[in-house]
Amino acid sequence: MSFLIRVQLPDTPGTLGAVATALGTVGADILSVDVVERSGGLAIDDLVVEIPSGRLPDALITAAESVDGVEVDAVRPYAGVLDTHRELELVEEIAAKPAAGLEILAEGVPRIIRAGWAVVVEHSEPGALRLASSSAAPETPITDLPWLPLERATILDAEEAWVPETWKELGTELAATPLGKPGKALLVARPGGPNFRAAEVARLAHFAGIVAVVLDS
Repeated sequence: MSFLIRVQLPDTPGTLGAVATALGTVGADILSVDVVERSGGLAIDDLVVEIPSGRLPDALITAAESVDGVEVDAVRPYAGVLDTHRELELVEEIAAKPAAGLEILAEGVPRIIRAGWAVVVEHSEPGALRLASSSAAPETPITDLPWLPLERATILDAEEAWVPETWKELGTELAATPLGKPGKALLVARPGGPNFRAAEVARLAHFAGIVAVVLDS
């Protein structure tokens, strides 16, 4: 089974190697590493690891935190290995099929920023409109999006009244960015976390800006 484990660790030589060695002691095989953020002498890294069948993910936490100064932010199941340089491929795919661009965007973005699902929504007078959804997005109707129109990319408070109860029960973390116009936005979610970091939100905004130009949104 594959898991995504987000770790906070001292940004010093050898620390990530020590984490890899510790994870190896519980049979974990590291498939990919992505540096999410670096600041103040600390690094936030996402590791996609594979562990033997029957091994509990709690073992990953214990192993990683056995390294001095390392804290595990979250562990969750992860399907497949992420190519963190896939943005260009996705933009090219959208440009080749602009009529289906929003659907391609919603399906592709979760793989780029390690989210569970994504939807494209639009503000309207009767209520929020869902323009496109990834295959993993819940079918729960979104009737009210008080944060639209949206001027800039942001992390959303997942405990606010507009958030469906089923999302709250899953501990869903949310972030959104305008898609060309303030009234249209890309909403991404991580059921069970981890939290979106500022660097991830900036990356999401940059990518959405490129796509908006391609689609002339």
